[in-house]
Amino acid sequence: MKQSRLFLKTRKETPADADSINASYLIRTGFVEKQMAGVYALLPLGFRVYKKIEAIIREEMNAVGGQEMLMNILQPKELWDETGRWAEGKEVMYQFKDSRDKEIGLGWTHEEQVTDIVRKKIKSYKDLPQALYQIHAKFRNEARAKSGLLRGREFMMKDMYSFHATEEDLDDFYEKVKIAYLKIYERLRLDAKVVQASGGLFSKYSHEFQVLAPVGEDVIYHCDKCGFAQNKEIAEVKEGDKCPECDGKIRVSNGIEVGNIFLLKNKYSKSMKALYVDQSGKQQEILMGCYGIGLTRAMATVVEIYYEANKNRMIWPEEIAPFKLHLISLGADKEAGTLYENLKNKDFELLYDDRDLSAGEKFAEADLIGCPKRIIVSTKTLNENKAEVIDVVSGKSEMIKLDQVIDEIT
Repeated sequence: MKQSRLFLKTRKETPADADSINASYLIRTGFVEKQMAGVYALLPLGFRVYKKIEAIIREEMNAVGGQEMLMNILQPKELWDETGRWAEGKEVMYQFKDSRDKEIGLGWTHEEQVTDIVRKKIKSYKDLPQALYQIHAKFRNEARAKSGLLRGREFMMKDMYSFHATEEDLDDFYEKVKIAYLKIYERLRLDAKVVQASGGLFSKYSHEFQVLAPVGEDVIYHCDKCGFAQNKEIAEVKEGDKCPECDGKIRVSNGIEVGNIFLLKNKYSKSMKALYVDQSGKQQEILMGCYGIGLTRAMATVVEIYYEANKNRMIWPEEIAPFKLHLISLGADKEAGTLYENLKNKDFELLYDDRDLSAGEKFAEADLIGCPKRIIVSTKTLNENKAEVIDVVSGKSEMIKLDQVIDEIT
């Protein structure tokens, strides 16, 4: 895409109400636009990053047997009354009456609806197991929406729900999803720790996926050698203790929760009478698990980790960068334009800065956009009939013949 046509306006100043690195960077660079506290629109560059995160998550959920669906934002009160969560959820759920005086809420999670769907469709053990997921907007009336996209009132989330006949099958699937989540974070270049946490009303325990970062709201007790980690809310260790699983020492860090998984078991099937007939002809309660990842939160976490404040630049991990290549012309529009067309015809994903601006202005904006590879064509490089190809991550720079650039970057 030509940068002269890109819907992008960067700001020089930091937004006055930005309370985190991700809020400051994403707004200032024009990836998102803040509408109100906890509510952000994804602008073209931000949406490109979001769609790539979505594609990674979808691929890994499909790989474990998940089937994608799309449930409703509008939720009837009667459904939530079956579990008692209409009253329990008043503080977090947006609730109102429509023009027909019917009480409705905006979905902040979807256990009730998915259990209602499944109880109507699944009747026999032969119908199990199943895993259904969606990538959808969630609405939560956060009393203290803050930290940019890390704690929002409206946000994008992947929530998957699995249904099983036996605890053994549920446990087996739970472990498969745990591994799939770690693959997702690896592809996002996030070093996520699997952290033991309370299951609350759902189960004895759950697992969170935490990325250690100063802005994180959670306090994590973790080993400096092995993978042992516990959330402060259930921690049985303290800082400086010997790790219960190895000879390492316990450290304390703040963490950003980028995902969580729960063993729901019969929490919802019992209250909502979601039953199946087993092999002996008896009715049994379907066992459930749920598995969540906040997509916009994941994007914000990547920014918190990879934005370099001292250099005023962002380097997006290659798999989710808004563009893989950033082609910049410095007084060599004819040659750069030809290279752009050749790269585009070979299906390279690139942004071409064809604007009539100074080199300093172009490089400053390129640093903010954060593409991992940069190609510079200038009057200087043309003296040797070459382009400069820069790996932004490593800082490695090479001068390459113009007619060899495509082969080289391939």
